[in-house]
Amino acid sequence: MASELPSPMTGTIKEVLARPGQEIAPGQELFIVEAMKMELPVEAEAAGTVAEVLVRAGDRVEQGQPLLRLA
Repeated sequence: MASELPSPMTGTIKEVLARPGQEIAPGQELFIVEAMKMELPVEAEAAGTVAEVLVRAGDRVEQGQPLLRLA
């Protein structure tokens, strides 16, 4: 069953550390979101395989917006 990782806040994607096909572990950093000069790492909530990365560096995201899908 596929699941999505949501953005924890509104901001700009500063860095994308996840790649399609990558195996990830809970707590692994997958994105860096920047808002109001602060950077927040977005970590995996569960283990899985990245099926699709939905954003790129420089993209503006809203809180709750899916950043990636897990297979």
